[in-house]
Amino acid sequence: MAQDKKEEKYKAYNEYVEQVTPKHSLPMNMVKAFLVGGAICTAGQVIRNIALGMGMGEETAGSWCSLILVFLSVLLTGLNIYPKLAKFGGAGTLVPITGFANSVAAPAIEFQKEGQVFGIGCKIFTIAGPVILFGIFTSWVLGLIYWALGMMGIL
Repeated sequence: MAQDKKEEKYKAYNEYVEQVTPKHSLPMNMVKAFLVGGAICTAGQVIRNIALGMGMGEETAGSWCSLILVFLSVLLTGLNIYPKLAKFGGAGTLVPITGFANSVAAPAIEFQKEGQVFGIGCKIFTIAGPVILFGIFTSWVLGLIYWALGMMGIL
């Protein structure tokens, strides 16, 4: 008897989960991600081409492209447009530089009501801190390996 009641609750719960779980089409999500990610990359290429057309060198044009893409990503995050774009485009918005800028700006914006130090100052590194730490640590380890291989005469 108790087992039947338990199975009924389990079945009712599964039906509830089925009702409230959003339905997604994988092919459609892939198309949306491709279009949004492609649009971001195309915008970056347009910015780079304009910079090159203004007489900038390859490295300077790339730097300006990165700077403008980060600025636009943070601006759109602040205007609550980037989250809507991310909801539509999914993984397409995770293009490295814009996705990272959004992930750094979003916590800072969300916690700004807690003040400059404990809100923005602390929360801005929620995502960026581990990434920066991993990057520095990894480069240190690889430098140590490179140095050791050089000392052994391998490199």
